[in-house]
Amino acid sequence: MTTGPTNHRTAPAQAATNPTAATSSAATAPPTATSAAARPVAPRPPAARPTSAPHRHVPGATYDRAVLFDLDGVLVNSFAVMRQAFEIAYAEVVGDGPPPFEEYNRHLGRYFPDIMRIMDLPLAMEEPFVRESYRLAGEVEVFEGVPELLADLRGHGFGTAVVTGKSGPRARSLLGVLGMAELFDHIIGSDEVANPKPAPDMLLLATGLLGVPADRVVMVGDALTDLAGARAAGYPALAALWGETDEAELLAANPAAAVRKPSQVLDWCLANLVDDDS
Repeated sequence: MTTGPTNHRTAPAQAATNPTAATSSAATAPPTATSAAARPVAPRPPAARPTSAPHRHVPGATYDRAVLFDLDGVLVNSFAVMRQAFEIAYAEVVGDGPPPFEEYNRHLGRYFPDIMRIMDLPLAMEEPFVRESYRLAGEVEVFEGVPELLADLRGHGFGTAVVTGKSGPRARSLLGVLGMAELFDHIIGSDEVANPKPAPDMLLLATGLLGVPADRVVMVGDALTDLAGARAAGYPALAALWGETDEAELLAANPAAAVRKPSQVLDWCLANLVDDDS
């Protein structure tokens, strides 16, 4: 298993402070451009359990502890790309007027079609949004310190998985473009479970695939949906504050701790998720 490529586009994390205790299908090719009158997106079909092949599972690996990560805003800084893709999709499908990206941003962590339903926007926006997200994937930046964190977690014997609001194929494609897919045992998307976040399905699936006891798992997220999913699964959650997130809102949700740079995730895990051999 590699310890992480050295040529990531990186985005700086915020200045360090001590953590504040507040207690499966393979990646698909990018869609092609469509006209503004895109056909409506069908409701999400019943989810199938992901196969092991796309999830980069380490052959023969077993773990006593695991860390589950949200993707956008935690591992990668994708906000500029998401804004651009959203604005293009809105213009193509809805037309003139200011795209309500700020409202969309408040629902991050959820599956895109679910956000469209919440916002009462056309499901047809998904097609151009996904198309543009694939096209702009190379502009997404990996947060500074994330590759090192993942290497350190692996060195200490932690399993790792991504549980994201993106679809599984799109998440695996993005992490592949960024040279990070091989750093995770599993990469699970919202289309691969019956109920995405804030339901616990993705977290429980990841834990089951990793074979880790439920009391030795932590979720790292930057959105209320991440914290709610962790709470529903019975896992502690760390509020990642190095991206563009509402710090006060996250702290009000009572995470196990707040972390202001990726290395503090490892510090918390070593102090709180005790290994059998320690």
